[in-house]
Amino acid sequence: MSFFISEAIAEAAPAAAQQPSMLEALLPFIILFAVFYFLLIRPQSKRAKAHRELVASMGKGDEVVTNGGMLGKVVELGDNFLLVEVADNLQIKIQRDAIANLMPKGTYKDAP
Repeated sequence: MSFFISEAIAEAAPAAAQQPSMLEALLPFIILFAVFYFLLIRPQSKRAKAHRELVASMGKGDEVVTNGGMLGKVVELGDNFLLVEVADNLQIKIQRDAIANLMPKGTYKDAP
C-alpha cells in the first residue's frame, strides 16, 4: 500500500535560533546615532559657535540685522544688551543674542 500513500519521514527538530551578539544588537543604534550626529548635531553646534564668535566680535559702529529683520547701527555695547540706532534719533535696546548678522559698512545709510 505504500505505493499510493507516501510515508512520513521523521525529520530532526529545528535547531534553536541563536541570539545575536551584543554588537549585532547595538549596531543599528550606533549607526542611527552616527547619522544624527553628522547630519544634525555637528552642523548645529558649528552654527552656534559661529554665532557666539559673531556676537563677541561686535563693536561700536557696526551695522547689524536682528532676528526680526531690523537693520541698525550699534551705538552702545553692554554685557547682555546693545543700544541700536534704527532711525535718526530712534534707538532700541536689544539682547546680544538677537543679532542675526553683521552687515557691510554703509548698508545702514543706503537702506531706504
